[in-house]
Amino acid sequence: MPTYNKLVRDFIPHIIESSGKTCTTRIMNDDEFITELNKKMHEELAEYETAETAEDAIEELADLLELINAAAVAHGSSFDELEKVRLQKAEKRGGFDERIYLIDVEDE
Repeated sequence: MPTYNKLVRDFIPHIIESSGKTCTTRIMNDDEFITELNKKMHEELAEYETAETAEDAIEELADLLELINAAAVAHGSSFDELEKVRLQKAEKRGGFDERIYLIDVEDE
């Protein structure tokens, strides 16, 4: 019997049970949830980094986006509010469209 001990998407227990298997789950408290969200983000980021096709990369980015949305809610915000903050930062500091790679800065 495999042991996972990790955050999963909401429908995973149902999908497992629909296949004739049983699983054990529990609901995490707020602190545990944020910790597990962080772990899952690292897992999905690693999968994105090793994606071999653009299609696989998009799948992993979608997983990361879902986790980012969940993290925003867990921190008392929303994806819409997160997007507002992103746009404000882009307006003040720019985005990454120009692909600028900073080499060094000379102090005077």
